[in-house]
Amino acid sequence: MTEGLAEAVGTIRARTPLRPSVGVVLGSGLGGLADAIEDAVEIGYEEIPGWPASTAIGHAGQLVLGTFGGVPVAAMKGRAHLYEGHPPAKVAFGVRVLGTLGVRTLVLTNACGAVDTSLSPGQLALVSDHLNLQGSSPLVGANDDELGPRFPDMSDAYDPALRVAAHEAAARLGIPLGEGVYAAWLGPAFETPAEIRMMRALGADLVGMSTVPEVLAARHMGIRCLAISCVTNMAAGVLPEPIEHERVLEIGARAAGSLTALLRELVPTLAFSAQSGNPPSGFPLREDP
Repeated sequence: MTEGLAEAVGTIRARTPLRPSVGVVLGSGLGGLADAIEDAVEIGYEEIPGWPASTAIGHAGQLVLGTFGGVPVAAMKGRAHLYEGHPPAKVAFGVRVLGTLGVRTLVLTNACGAVDTSLSPGQLALVSDHLNLQGSSPLVGANDDELGPRFPDMSDAYDPALRVAAHEAAARLGIPLGEGVYAAWLGPAFETPAEIRMMRALGADLVGMSTVPEVLAARHMGIRCLAISCVTNMAAGVLPEPIEHERVLEIGARAAGSLTALLRELVPTLAFSAQSGNPPSGFPLREDP
């Protein structure tokens, strides 16, 4: 098994008997959602062997285990990024720990910029597919056959049934929910206007600096994924104004209420939706070019 994984899982299991079925990764400014987890056990990343420190502003660096909407969950309150200097396997380490703990459905959240001008700051949007522009993958190198196959299929990286369930949950709550292709950028510098024009030409609707390495690792393990982006700014060149990380955190914190409400409605349905062979009737899936 991948180095350090068994030791990390053993440390967590020594702290709580909970066996999470749903995992949640909380992005920049979105960690407050973990406060809604009941009977929570909080473990600092520094207490878990092999778990990388989270140094990005707005990332608390805690694993929170408990129940959410009656479902046993494990929430990563902050994540590691490639731009922090971590190798791809380290960025994906937390997701691999969650999968080994028993998580079969993973919800990833992130703060992102909008390339699609029909989206606006403060809005939530599902990821329908991604463009990996980070130049790396946690699957590079010797394959760990205990985790998954050498060549995992990525046709439905962002599970269609889970996306439909999310749209239906948002509709019940009256929360506007967009959908689009997420371009993963290495960072930490924000993208230039020319780079955003390139991404738009490639079919991107959203841009951020996370999520994709984690999805690659999760799908390698057979974990179904749902990614929800919080649009915190318009991408470079869309508006005549600079992009500031403090503003990103502010908008993310404002949108956290909608995200918490959506997940409270959605999480109890995730296990059922993930087992369904076909998406439930309801919101039509976006057809990407």
